[in-house]
Amino acid sequence: MWVVELAWYDTKERLEGFPAHQQYLTGLHEQSIVRMAGPLADNTGSVMVFDVETRDEVVRLLDADPYHTTNGVSIVSIRKWATFVN
Repeated sequence: MWVVELAWYDTKERLEGFPAHQQYLTGLHEQSIVRMAGPLADNTGSVMVFDVETRDEVVRLLDADPYHTTNGVSIVSIRKWATFVN
């Protein structure tokens, strides 16, 4: 599994792009690709957990969502997560 952390700011472009982003993630969740996703409690960003094998797969999925190149959104990190409790 992979954990992606985003940082975001309240820009017009980000707010306008969010519904399509949410729909995209919902579709990936229905396919069991995204296990969970949501905003950080302090509303400065969000975290997504991807259930794929490689970083390249994560990057491909992120690239397919224009939200990640929207003004006001930046990818903070993409990290492999070694879980031991599921």
